Amino acid sequence: MNIRWSFTLILASLLLSACDENKPNKPPTPQVNAPSAPVLFGDQRKVLDKAKGVEQTLENQSQEQRNAIDNAAQ
Repeated sequence: MNIRWSFTLILASLLLSACDENKPNKPPTPQVNAPSAPVLFGDQRKVLDKAKGVEQTLENQSQEQRNAIDNAAQ
């Protein structure tokens, strides 16, 4: 039983050490000509800003409708 237990421990330690992440000694240096985030996500940001504007318009209309209902109830 001891041989089986020892073999299991050795096998488990080998499997765990194989899963270890190899970290480089120094971090990679950024490339000078790499595109920036605004260029990559410009279209998505425009659509998001437009959606936020529509959301604000809907909230304003909803508030006006609530005010009209409150005024009519009084």
